[in-house]
Amino acid sequence: MKIAVVGKGGSGKTTTSAILARTLARSGRHVVALDCDTNPNLGLSLGLGMEATEGLISLRDSVGDDVEHARTWESIVARFGADAPDGVRLAIVSKIEDPDFGCP
Repeated sequence: MKIAVVGKGGSGKTTTSAILARTLARSGRHVVALDCDTNPNLGLSLGLGMEATEGLISLRDSVGDDVEHARTWESIVARFGADAPDGVRLAIVSKIEDPDFGCP
């Protein structure tokens, strides 16, 4: 199952995403959350904490054009992800270029 949460700024997308992710993970589902926002705060909403969230943002920002980008969601999460509460795995990404089939 893939769920995307979109909408106007300030409409509660991040809060809704965090509640969905943690609820699904608590029910035993494998949950990977991707924060693609230009102002990423999903880590905070998931309970990851400020330091870990800022670390993920710094990691994302340090990736330049000369670095080979991850091509699948598994490689994105392995390289740029962190474990959040309730078994949610979080990665903060800017965009996915030339994704493989089935990549979010």
